[in-house]
Amino acid sequence: MMNYIWLTMIILAVILGGINGKIESVTESAFNSAKSAVTIAINLVGVMALWLGIMKIAEDSGLMSVIAKVIAPVMKWLFPDVPRDHPAIGSMTMNIAANMLGLGNAATPLGLKAMEDLETLNKRPGIATNAMCTFLTINTAGIQIIPATMIGVMASAGSKEPTAVIGTTIVASFTALIAGVATVKILEKLPVFSAERDRKEKVQS
Repeated sequence: MMNYIWLTMIILAVILGGINGKIESVTESAFNSAKSAVTIAINLVGVMALWLGIMKIAEDSGLMSVIAKVIAPVMKWLFPDVPRDHPAIGSMTMNIAANMLGLGNAATPLGLKAMEDLETLNKRPGIATNAMCTFLTINTAGIQIIPATMIGVMASAGSKEPTAVIGTTIVASFTALIAGVATVKILEKLPVFSAERDRKEKVQS
């Protein structure tokens, strides 16, 4: 579906650009976007290598075990299907911690790693599990205590009080988190979703 949406947007951009006589601007924007995508991808590789290395050190040193034990009660309720000693717990913990510090770029590779780890527990490959949906909801809510990225952007833009967003960011992200987790926990109990998963499982088998 997403492929059709992107294809439609590209075709419309070319058509409208030609009609308005701005096809050169469309072409220039396409090349600039491609250049930006490569730059972002290269930067992301470095960030991923750094934080995956940090996570590996934390695992080997036992730090992740300590952190996991501290938040075990909450994680047990949020992810009842994930074993306490599974690598996914460590990946999700690090992702949540990075998001809480406002380190969006650092949280991205950790989130991808967490999804890969959760997939190893998936009995129906290709179909999102309850744990995956719950983690995606928490990740999307992006609960932040210190919005470091936003503070940096505001400071670079010349804001006199770049830290003024901390309070509103905490309230907004906590509200989104509560609403999202409540919704996903309610939806996962509805028979219609279980029936759909069972149907897909039978088709695949």
